[in-house]
Amino acid sequence: MFANIVLALTAVTTALMAGLFYAYSFSVSPGLGRLADAEYIRAMQHINRAILNPVFYAGFMGTLLLLPFSAYLHYGQPLSVRFWCLAAAALVYAVGVFGITMAVNVPLNEALNAFNTEPASLSEIAARRAGFEVRWNTFNNLRTLFAVVATALVAVGCIYKEG
Repeated sequence: MFANIVLALTAVTTALMAGLFYAYSFSVSPGLGRLADAEYIRAMQHINRAILNPVFYAGFMGTLLLLPFSAYLHYGQPLSVRFWCLAAAALVYAVGVFGITMAVNVPLNEALNAFNTEPASLSEIAARRAGFEVRWNTFNNLRTLFAVVATALVAVGCIYKEG
């Protein structure tokens, strides 16, 4: 019973993270992309500050912890499809979502956050955006893909009946 409750919570948090990255990839980023350079930078700065909250951390870090814990709870001999799906989802999420976020997106966010648009020239603002936007979006799209794959693996693990 406990293992199934953890599995359900794992499925929800994994899906929430995939949905967050998906929404950025297919609505937030394209919408922000239509803004002028200074507006774009200020908007991203505000979004990057706003997302650093307990609800986001609970989902982002909770998924990182719940996936391997759920796999562990479903470990047994012989090894089941559910276990393998959850173990694979844990690896995919840890490397493809958490790893990319920490190695690429967070440093880009921090560098952008430190940039002050007020004293900057239009060319400095344009250069800062150019150094941020394509790289950030590319890696966000990649972590979106990994988050969706992790969610699919959890879903398969949830519905697979051992024979």
